[in-house]
Amino acid sequence: MNTQQFIEIEEKYGAHNYHPLDVIIERAEGVWVYDVEGRKYLDCLSAYSAVNQGHVHPRILEAMLAQAKKVTLTSRAFRNDQLPLFYKELSEFTGYEMSLPMNSGAEAVESAVKLARKWAYRVKGVPRHQAEIITASGNFHGRTTTIVSFSTEALYRDDFGPFTPGFVTVPYGDSAAIEKAITPNTAAVMLEPIQGEAGVIIPPAGYLAKVAEICKKNNVLFIADEIQTGLCRTGKIFASFHEGVRPDMITVGKALSGGFYPISAVLADAAILGLFTPGEHGSTFGGNPLAAAIGRASIAVLRDENLAGRAAELGAYFVEQLSEIPSRHVKEVRGQGLLIGVELHPAAGGARRFCEALKTRGILAKETHDHVIRFAPPLVIGKDTIDWALPAIREVLQMA
Repeated sequence: MNTQQFIEIEEKYGAHNYHPLDVIIERAEGVWVYDVEGRKYLDCLSAYSAVNQGHVHPRILEAMLAQAKKVTLTSRAFRNDQLPLFYKELSEFTGYEMSLPMNSGAEAVESAVKLARKWAYRVKGVPRHQAEIITASGNFHGRTTTIVSFSTEALYRDDFGPFTPGFVTVPYGDSAAIEKAITPNTAAVMLEPIQGEAGVIIPPAGYLAKVAEICKKNNVLFIADEIQTGLCRTGKIFASFHEGVRPDMITVGKALSGGFYPISAVLADAAILGLFTPGEHGSTFGGNPLAAAIGRASIAVLRDENLAGRAAELGAYFVEQLSEIPSRHVKEVRGQGLLIGVELHPAAGGARRFCEALKTRGILAKETHDHVIRFAPPLVIGKDTIDWALPAIREVLQMA
């Protein structure tokens, strides 16, 4: 079948909850994807940072196939030989004492919310069912009913109430607003170190460090949602680490599987994660042996191939080169590591048409919040590949 036939079938039988570019990908390798007509494209989205290690990384693929031939699912009713090693290797890689494995990123965030509330009641002494969590405007933490309850994006919430109480929203990047919003009932502050879906919004320098200081002073947990920014994307294992901040809890997902399988986790020390007791929280698939084996290989690739270092070096180069492109359409180029946003002036007519033009030149990027083109290629990309892409990007940014 050709591209148009696949599109027609998808539009007829699938819910219309996405607006993808009209390319039908049938295979991928490294930083490259190929469509059903055999055309080759540079992937500059990385499945929203799920394939930091590159598409179909052979080491992760080998681990998945080997485990799939043994046992894939036991449920947590029984133990398996992969989960303990996954726990240990994730702890050694991240520096956190414990982890709670789940599946999707949204599940990790939901788990962190539950854990913060239990900590508030059992440790801090907040009256039961009165705990509050402070979040930031422009946030994107997922799409469950509870999570959209603290979204500020109308599209994500307008038709989906009534909403879950217990959340207070303040402006992103404003640490004073967080301090002012804290009450005796505040359990946690939950933030993205960089707001990816909002348009690669980078907070003022020192913001995360100040928030961490405020949380510590007020006996409030600091939760960093690093599902998109974590696991080497920004040039360090976690974006929080750029300011020397070690959050009390971190949520991770996406690249924890290298794109092979839904794997997420909450990371914290034993004083916090040790509060969960059997039966309070769980998941049939969370921590299954197939996921654990894939996660172990994914962590090993991030570590052994120094993907944080590659992201730091190549991200700085990519941002520098993009910033030098003369274009009346470009308002700002910003980024950290290989998470880069090119914000366009409103008069440019929206980022969608630029992404469609890039597609015709063999580059797949995606618009976010109408006026931002996000460039986030797999961290295995080389300088030569960036140099290959730059003339086409320059041509598109300079089009009428």
